[in-house]
Amino acid sequence: MKKLLDSSDKTAVALSFVCVLHCIALPLVLLALPSISGLLVLDDERFHLWLVFIVIPISIFALISGFLHHKRTSVFFVSALGMLMLIAAALFGHDYLGEKGEVGLTLFGSILIAVGHLRNLRLRRVRVCRNLSEPSL
Repeated sequence: MKKLLDSSDKTAVALSFVCVLHCIALPLVLLALPSISGLLVLDDERFHLWLVFIVIPISIFALISGFLHHKRTSVFFVSALGMLMLIAAALFGHDYLGEKGEVGLTLFGSILIAVGHLRNLRLRRVRVCRNLSEPSL
């Protein structure tokens, strides 16, 4: 079970990184090579939605499982805020915030998710290490 929990946190961090990379690198690639812009599926708004649909369930599973171990609500709320930002950016960002606002909201949300999951992972490991080092009665 520990491997599954670690994997879910690491997967959520990796997907957040993919999101950041997509938001930063794709515009640069399109500027450098505009002729390939029609070939890229990654430029589609649906990519954001698919990423959100993958990140959210993994994140919720990892965060709830982690909370049951370390009882830190701050970790859950930081990541939850990041998830809400990603959802808002994917659903409404382009129409209401424009391209720059959508990218900014997505980047900030992804960073919050990654920070929350890294903290979640660290707190679960610290708790496991403490439990292993305590003498049994």
